[in-house]
Order: sequence, then C-alpha cells, then structure tokens
Amino acid sequence: MPRFGAGEISAGFSHKPVMNGVQRCENGALKNGVIAVEKVHNGGLYKRPFNEAFEETPMIVAVLTYMGYGILTLFGYLRDFLRSWKIEKCHIATERVEQKDFVPLYQDFEDFYTRNLYMRIRDNWNRPVCSVPGERIDLMERFTDDYNWTFKFTGRMIKGVINMGSYNYLGFAQNTGLCADASAQALNQYGVGMCSTRQEIGNMDKHEELEHLVAKFLGVEAAMVYGMGFATNSMNIPALVGKSCLILSDELNHSSLVLGARLSGATIRIFKHNNMQSLEKLLRDAIVQGQPRTHRPWKKILIVVEGIYSMEGSIVRLPEVIALKKKYKAYLYLDEAHSIGALGPNGRGVVDFFGLHPRDVDIMMGTFTKSFGSAGGYIGGSKALIDYLRAHSHSAAYATSMSPPVAQQIISSMKCIMGEDGTIVGQNRVEQLAENTKYFRRRLTEMGFIIYGNGDSPVVPLMLYMPAKIGAFGREMLKRNIGVVVVGFPATPIIESRARFCVSAAHTKEMLDAALREINEVGDLLQLKYSRHHFVPLLDRPFDETTYEESED
Repeated sequence: MPRFGAGEISAGFSHKPVMNGVQRCENGALKNGVIAVEKVHNGGLYKRPFNEAFEETPMIVAVLTYMGYGILTLFGYLRDFLRSWKIEKCHIATERVEQKDFVPLYQDFEDFYTRNLYMRIRDNWNRPVCSVPGERIDLMERFTDDYNWTFKFTGRMIKGVINMGSYNYLGFAQNTGLCADASAQALNQYGVGMCSTRQEIGNMDKHEELEHLVAKFLGVEAAMVYGMGFATNSMNIPALVGKSCLILSDELNHSSLVLGARLSGATIRIFKHNNMQSLEKLLRDAIVQGQPRTHRPWKKILIVVEGIYSMEGSIVRLPEVIALKKKYKAYLYLDEAHSIGALGPNGRGVVDFFGLHPRDVDIMMGTFTKSFGSAGGYIGGSKALIDYLRAHSHSAAYATSMSPPVAQQIISSMKCIMGEDGTIVGQNRVEQLAENTKYFRRRLTEMGFIIYGNGDSPVVPLMLYMPAKIGAFGREMLKRNIGVVVVGFPATPIIESRARFCVSAAHTKEMLDAALREINEVGDLLQLKYSRHHFVPLLDRPFDETTYEESED
C-alpha cells in the first residue's frame, strides 16, 4: 500500500549542525486542504530544490485492487478447469503428444498469469508503428476475434496519434534534418553493418570520433561505446566486480543492472529506493562485518544506482550517494539511460542537474536509445578504467561493433546538444523539455491524479491501480488518438499499475493541451482521480542509529 512519501530539499534553508548534516524543520501549515511538505537541508549538498512526491495509495483503492486481482484469479482457475475438460477452447501452448513422457520444458502453472490476466489486456501492447517514431505516429489498425490470442490487420492506419509513450526526450527521432542527412551520408559511405567486433576488423574512424565526443560531453577522461544498451550493463558489471566483491543495488534498478550483478558472482545486497539511511547502514555493516563466514574485508564495494528510474519517475539523490561513497571509500556505478540528455541545464545528465563534478562518479553509463534518437550505450570514466574494459569486457570482445549510420546519428545529435553544430537548436530543445515537463506534471496534479516522481523528471507515472483499468485506459486513450504506455505487474508492484507518459521537447503546447484534455476526460470516465494531496515526508528523520533500528523491517 503506501510505499513512499514526498520530500523537498532546499539549498537556502538554515539549519543546526547534526549527524550527517541533516536537520528536521517544522511542518508547513495546512493550506487549501493540502499538507505542506517538510523541507530538509543536508549539509549544503544540494544547490537547487529537490522535489519528489509519492502519494500514498488510498485505503479503499488498495482494497478494491486486491479484490480485483482475487476475482481475476478465481475466474482464471475456473477457465483452466473448463479448458481441461474441453468445454472452453484451449489456446494454450502444450507439450506434443510424443513428448508426454519427457520432463516438461515449463510448468503449466508458470503461464497462469499470462493466459488468464495478461491476455485480457494484451491488445494494449505491441501495436505496430508504421511511421517515424516522433511526436506523432501512425499505427496499423488491428482486431481480434479470439480474446487477444491472435490479431488480424484491417489494412487501415490510425494516423496522427500523439506519441506520449516513447523515450524521444529531445525529439531527435526524425527522418529529416541535419542528423538524418548525416546518417544517410554515413550509410552511403560505410554501409549498414560491420560484420566484426571492435577488437578484430570492426573498429572504424566513426567509433573513435564518437568515443572522443562522448568523453568530452561527459567531462571524463575516456569513454567506450557499445552496440546495445542492455548489454552495456549486463556484460560490463561482471568485468568490474566478481567473487569477494559486494554490490549495493537500489531496489528499483533496471533488469539489465540486476542481470549484470547476478552474472558477476559478487554478493548483492539491496537498499530501499533512494533511501540514504538504508544505504549507509549497508555500507557500515559491510565494512564492520566484512565477508560472510571469513569476515575478511571486501575486495570492492560497488554502489549501483540510476539517474532517472523509468517506472517511478524519480531522480537519484546523487549528492548524498557521492557523500556516502567518499565517506566509506566505495565505488559508484551510475546508469544514466534516461537522464543523459534529458536532465541538467546543458543536457548532460544528473551530474549536470546537481552541478557536481563528473569525476566524483567512478563509472558513468548511459544509452543512446532515448535522448539521442539512436541505439547503443556507453561507459565513461578514467582512462585506466576504459583501457581495462577494452581488454576484459565481453561486449567489446564478442559483440559486433556499432553500425556506422547509428554512430553518426549519435555524433550529430550530441554535437547539436553541445552547440558544436554552430546553432542553439540543441540548447533550445533541452530548455523546451524542461518547460514541457513542469507544465505537464503540474496540470496532471491539478486535475487530481496521483503522479509519482520528481518534478523535473520527463518520465511521468499516472497511477491506475486496478487491473481492469490498465486495459481500459490504454484503449480509451487510443480512441482519442493518444498513444500511451500502460504498465502493470510484474513490471510494477501488484497494486501499483500505472500509465507512464514520456514528455518530449518535440511536443508543442497544443499537443500537450490536447493530450491533457483527453486524459482529464478519461480520468473522469474511469474514476482515476484518486489524489487527496496527502503527502508524508520521505526524509522526515535524522540519520542516527535509532533510526536504523526502527526502520529495519
């Protein structure tokens, strides 16, 4: 039910010195039925306001959501019974008759959720896009006559759908303009694929140019690029840590980080999302107790966090993480897949957003699939780190190198953001994204929806909660020519289904207003305006041993 509260950290607030520089101040007064959020100052670490809100789930909504899943589960068992007796047609994949005596490849129950819950709302995903994935898209119209088990195309297109779901934060997903022209020229010169790895005969001048540009953009000594963002995490973490090492991972980290941590063989411990008390307790215990059984010191301690969490819309409390990392002599791995290009006055990610020095982060990772309208990922850091990864990373040794037109798209868009193309187009896009984000979030909150995350995050989760409303919201929005992404279990906690909007610099105010009008109408239709504006401060207690003892459960 309730998981988080809301917290604001203000740089200009006076305080008395306390442990770790945190002082709790007085609660704000009740104004217009809204509980004012507490302001907390953490030792001068923050140079700008930091606002995050996670409004607690209303009790009645939580109860009804659990009841909804319970009813769906009961009907699922009933339908499975009817299928087993051939009363209802069975669409489920089954083992072949000649393999009945074999050990089954999968247990039938493992597919229970997919066939009985997911299938009811499957039409909301995998819709075929047949245009440039920009601020507006065209979709192929389809229908089903067997309750979403299969789909057929009508031959018609749904044109001009406002795209509120893709990660095109800066609007570089285009087929016209300087970036597209440069990529087309690279395609003519180099072709599409390299058919080799970087270590063999797949290293090109475009790759070298891109890596130097990425290092300059991030403000680090060196960088290395990869053809796939997911593999950048999953294949490089095992190269950095191994047995007798400790990984401290945020509980909401992306699956690529989770996979990389598991493949590494290191010990993994989880801290509560963005909770510095939980992280410091793990760091302190790790140093005091050492490795299990032997109690020898850990070879390395690696803290793994993300810049923007793509399901929550929250931003990492990076100044505090860096302070703890320095205090306990740990290493920091920062995944900026969603924050690079989308945050900061210069579009250089969460480090730029907080006004920090890039060298305070040991391993800077990010992807080119979002703000740069391309594909692949990167690792940035010291020259020694990058030289080590060139020799030991599986992605470097075994993966085919990045396609030249893809590399050129990144080069062109990154130069545009940096202003090296001789224009201010990139800077204008960064500023427009920030403006659109604040406007869109403010309007949704005013309408009465529960909106998660940070006020500066272009990822905007709108809470739906109930399973039946996941499909209903997606369908109703498409009827109104708005394309949205709806997300439910297991990608989110079971009672926290949501619609996830991604704001883009390419969205005009007219587009946002049109989307907001339809969201407001659908919110009234489906009764989604749950907000009572009752927030509980996230950082409402000082850092001390008593706090740890009280919050262990």
